[in-house]
Amino acid sequence: MVSQRAADVTPFIAMDVLERANELDDVIHLEVGEPDFAPPARVTETAVDSLRAGHTNYTAARGKPELRRAIAAHYDREYGVTVDPDRVVVTPGTSPGLFLAMAALVDPGDEVVLTDPHYACYPNFVRLVGGEMRTVTLRASEGFRPRVDDFAAAVGPDTSALLLNSPANPTGAVLDGETLAGLAEVAADADATPVVDEVYHGLSYDAAAHTMLEYTDDAFVLNGFSKRFAMTGWRLGWVIVPPDYVDAVNRLAQNVLICAPNFVQDAGVAALETPADRLDEIRETYRERRDLLVDAVEDWGLDLGYTPQGAYYLLADVSGLPGDALDVADLFLEAGVAVTPGVDFGDAAADYLRLSYATDAGAIETAVGRIDRLLATVERD
Repeated sequence: MVSQRAADVTPFIAMDVLERANELDDVIHLEVGEPDFAPPARVTETAVDSLRAGHTNYTAARGKPELRRAIAAHYDREYGVTVDPDRVVVTPGTSPGLFLAMAALVDPGDEVVLTDPHYACYPNFVRLVGGEMRTVTLRASEGFRPRVDDFAAAVGPDTSALLLNSPANPTGAVLDGETLAGLAEVAADADATPVVDEVYHGLSYDAAAHTMLEYTDDAFVLNGFSKRFAMTGWRLGWVIVPPDYVDAVNRLAQNVLICAPNFVQDAGVAALETPADRLDEIRETYRERRDLLVDAVEDWGLDLGYTPQGAYYLLADVSGLPGDALDVADLFLEAGVAVTPGVDFGDAAADYLRLSYATDAGAIETAVGRIDRLLATVERD
C-alpha cells in the first residue's frame, strides 16, 4: 500500500502540461523554466576534461573542497559576504538542498510559513517531513512582494522556518534589502530559521538581488547552477548552512545524497569563473523578452498589474476569460501555446496563468500572434 506521505504529494502541473504539449505538433513552450541558452563553453569543456581525467569516483558528501571554496568566494565577490567553506554543502540540484534544510529544521507538527503564491513544490517538501503550513497572501498590486508585518502576524510558537524565494517563481518578485532584514528579524524573534531559495540570483532586471546572508548567518540559503548558467540537466546546487546545523546536514547528505557527480562539480568551479559580461548579456536578453511578453499580455486585455523584476516568469490574471485557469490553459494549448495554470502555485494564483519567457524572442512573438488570434474569437465576461 502506498504510504500516506507519498499519497499526499501533489503533481507538478507544469510537468503534466509539458508532457501533453510534447505529444502535439508545433507548440510554443511557455510552461517550464528551461533556459534556451547553452552553458558557457568552458563549463562543458571542463566537464569533458574531468571525465577524461577519470574524475568519476565519489567525493565527500558535502562536495569537493575546491567547489566549496569557489562558492564561498562567489559570495564575497557578489555581495561582500564572508562564508566559511565548511558551511557550504554541495547537492545534486537545488531541490535536494531544500530537502536537507527541511529535514534538519522541521519536526512533525512544526509550522513553516511561506508565501502564496509560491513555487509549486514547496508544500510537498514541507509535507514530506511532517510539517504544517501557514501562508502569507501576496498581491499583484504590490508586485507580489511580501509585507514583513504579514509574516510577523503569521508566525507562532510552533513556527520552525520561514520559506522564502527571491527572485521568485512564479511571480518574478525580488525582495529588497529592507524586506530581507525585516524577515530575518521576524524569524529571530520567533526562534525560527529563514530558508531562502536564491536560485534565480543573477537574473534580476529592475532591482538588485540581495542575499539573506547579508542580514543573518542563521539562515539556510539555497542556490545552484540551473538557471543563471543554463545547467538544468547537470543537477548541481548548494546550500549555505547555519553554523549550528553543519554537522547534522552533513550527516543527512551522507545518507540521503551520497554526493553530487564528481566531474559536474569541476564544471561548477568553471561556471563560477564565467566572465561577468557574458552573464550580463544573457540577463539583458531575458529583460528584452520580459518586456515583449509584458506588453503582449497588456495588449490582450489581461490584468497583469505589475512588472516582474527577476527570474523569467510572469503571472497573468485570466479571470475575465470563460472557465477557470485550467480551462484557459487548455484553450491556449489548443492554439499551440503551452502555459501553466496558476493552481500549481497556491490559492492566491488560482485565477492566473504562469508564462515563462525562457525561450527566444521569435518563439514568443509566434506565441503572441497565436493568442491574439485566439482571444479575438473568445467572448469575455
